[in-house]
Amino acid sequence: MNTANLQLEGVYLVLTALLEAVVAKGLLEKAELITLLSGVERGIAADPSRPVEIRDSNVEAVKFPARFLASALRASSDGRKPSFAEIVALIREIRSPQERALG
Repeated sequence: MNTANLQLEGVYLVLTALLEAVVAKGLLEKAELITLLSGVERGIAADPSRPVEIRDSNVEAVKFPARFLASALRASSDGRKPSFAEIVALIREIRSPQERALG
C-alpha cells in the first residue's frame, strides 16, 4: 500500500473519532450524522457538473469517505471500535452489485 493510502487511513480513523466525540458531547445524534453522510454520498453520485469522462469507479472512490464514516458510526453503535479493515469489509457488503463490479 502506498504511503498516501496509509495517511488517508489514519485521517478516516481520526475523523471517525471526532464524529464519535460530537455524538458523545450531544452536539448531534449518530443518526443525524449518518443521514448527513448519506446525503453527501447521494450528492456526489448525482453531481450534474461532473465531467462525463470521469469513470464510475472514480466516483465510487470519491464516495468512499462518506461511506466509511457512516459505516464506522453504524458499526460503533454497540460500543466497539472496529478496525479500518472491518469497516471496509462492511462497505463491501452494503454496496450494490453494480458498484461491486466497479471495484
